[in-house]
Amino acid sequence: MIDETQFENIYASQGGLSSSEKQLLYGDTKEKLVINSDNAHILLNLLWAFGLANENPVLSEGPMVDPQYGGFENFASTGGWTLSTGSIVEHYNQHQFVSLTDEQQALIERVSKGIYRPCCDNSTYFPDCNHGMAMLGLLELLASQGANESQMYEVALRVNSYWFPDTYLTLANYFSSKGVTWDQIDPEVVLGIDYSSASGFRDILTKVEPVSAGGGGSCSV
Repeated sequence: MIDETQFENIYASQGGLSSSEKQLLYGDTKEKLVINSDNAHILLNLLWAFGLANENPVLSEGPMVDPQYGGFENFASTGGWTLSTGSIVEHYNQHQFVSLTDEQQALIERVSKGIYRPCCDNSTYFPDCNHGMAMLGLLELLASQGANESQMYEVALRVNSYWFPDTYLTLANYFSSKGVTWDQIDPEVVLGIDYSSASGFRDILTKVEPVSAGGGGSCSV
């Protein structure tokens, strides 16, 4: 699925992959996956590949295959993935990396419809960009490990905060101005369309000054 040489070349200008990052790419371990500010970008790309290739009804029956969009290969999350061995058609929804029960699948579909990303106005159920596809992959992993709905929202908020630090620092500032601390926030609420979508966040910016952490993700490798 992943062309390792191309993948490593992306990071060559940044000093190359560290030993721990190479372990994420090449390793085979049963240890728990740890996502932090240092490895969030590489895991965004790895989870993007995972979500893209893993066989799931979200990809085979959801908005990605709606005829009005002209084919699943035309989105940023598919056409924009250029690091695979072979064509995107050979990998999209083609590999069974994890097995899910009917209950776990229903949980993924329900939660994915409630998680938005500030680069667009689509939920994770419509993973048309890299962040959406990576989040779908993460939800699949969480579900396969027995995570419940609350845990999935909590993890998703933390990960979105690494991928879009400026957005969530600004949201924290907004809620603070309302007398609500970040630890009082319901992750499901803040990940919803009113706050975490592109349009929702634009509305928040009319009410509070943006806060910058000097970083943030783009919809590309």
